[in-house]
Amino acid sequence: MSQDFILPDIGEGIVECEVVEWLISEGDTVAEDQPICDVMTDKALVQIPAVHNGVITKLYYQKGEIAKVHEPLFAMDVDGAAVASAPQEAAPETSTEQPVASEAPSGTALEDFILPDIGEGIVECEIVDWLVGEGDEIKEDQAVCDVMTDKALVQIPAKHTGRVTKLYHQKGEIAKVHAPLFQMQVASAQVINIQEKVVNAQQNASAKQVEATPSQSVASGKAVASPAVRRLAREHNIDIAKVDGSGKNGRVYKEDIKRFLNDGSTASKRTDDTSAPVVATQTQATRVEPIRGMQAAMAKQMMESVSTIPHFTLSDEIDLTELISLRKSLKEQYAKQGVKLTMMPFFIKALSLALKEFPVINSQVNADCTELTYFNDHNIGMAVDSKLGLLVPNIKSCQAKNMVDIANEVSRLTEQAREGRVTPADLKGGTISISNIGAIGGTTATPIINKPEVAIVALGKLQHLPRFNANGEVESRAIMQISWSGDHRIIDGATMARFNNLWKHYLETPSAMLMAMS
Repeated sequence: MSQDFILPDIGEGIVECEVVEWLISEGDTVAEDQPICDVMTDKALVQIPAVHNGVITKLYYQKGEIAKVHEPLFAMDVDGAAVASAPQEAAPETSTEQPVASEAPSGTALEDFILPDIGEGIVECEIVDWLVGEGDEIKEDQAVCDVMTDKALVQIPAKHTGRVTKLYHQKGEIAKVHAPLFQMQVASAQVINIQEKVVNAQQNASAKQVEATPSQSVASGKAVASPAVRRLAREHNIDIAKVDGSGKNGRVYKEDIKRFLNDGSTASKRTDDTSAPVVATQTQATRVEPIRGMQAAMAKQMMESVSTIPHFTLSDEIDLTELISLRKSLKEQYAKQGVKLTMMPFFIKALSLALKEFPVINSQVNADCTELTYFNDHNIGMAVDSKLGLLVPNIKSCQAKNMVDIANEVSRLTEQAREGRVTPADLKGGTISISNIGAIGGTTATPIINKPEVAIVALGKLQHLPRFNANGEVESRAIMQISWSGDHRIIDGATMARFNNLWKHYLETPSAMLMAMS
């Protein structure tokens, strides 16, 4: 049975591409992951691979024509589809052993859960953890798995009540948006349409055929492995057929690829060698990992920032002795109200007060630097070292919030960010950022601006250092080094220095900050 291959998302904002070269022809037999064609977007040349084994039946475009994303690119007869498309003929052989792939016990049916859009421009995600197992009963809206995109950790819920029958990906593998994530048995009232049933049948028949004939797979040199594992093997120039799989029926996992890299003798064990034993030599192993997820997003954002914004840095020190004393006196009182009062709310509120006097620090410039937009809302972001990487959620409208409101927002966003579960709304719309490097260690830094903002400050670690008082006497003071980075197209050094002096004044003289808040 012929199936259309739908051209997937191939880049953020990409809706079409030009077919540069077909690498196969109609009638050709192709293997999973085999390159089918080269297409050119307005950003890069992209190679499109096959997702199944089979025979190409139709090419929908000629070389040089424009193909649309989310529309058919080519059609192919998928191996194993004939079994699913003709259940009547197969019934005498399979009816006593297993149900038809698209059918389940009376009153139920098997349905694939298709991974939906989980963020703008997101085309794939990594399976972080399965919260259910095959055979588990689940309810509608129950969390099924955690997946990691390049922006956040997302929890995927079930759409129906039923029983999980198949998980299509292992933990750590890459799942594609708009492709099956897992399969479940649902009640007849929830049965999907006939077309979806046929697709399920084809996928399950193909999977069962592979499991039923492992020796054929080995004999033909075709290893059993997921697309993510095959991609890892290609990145290391490894013939995956030579890797000993540790899974069922010889299935190859990522760990097997890594073991193969660290043990050069694996390949030789798979060949007939009648010569004398070869003495293995120890070499220093190297490891190559793809940059993806949050790390890839941060790399792209930082590169764009430093390559388009002329940064300059201003450093200073702030005496926080009085502010620390004030916080200590208020901490227990706030705790009784269920409020966790850290130093960060003071930094944020003082920053908002200073922004009222220097609105240019709370502005954004357009792409060609011809217009400047001033924001009335102070949406102050704070960088959080999460388990996914650097996240910068922001507290909205700080100018209209009191200290308790800001403290509660700091607690909420910090907790969610560390778990990687910040909502897109909390990550968008920031106007200025604070990076607290001192929480980990370090006194000064040159922070990179969180584009399209125009300024960011890095807080160093708090140190008790000797300083002279008004009487010329040496005493211990709580000192913090701070480092500002500004967009020199918009902010000059004098403006940044004056702005910093006002922010510093509010922090060093808490009474002045309280007066400004009234």
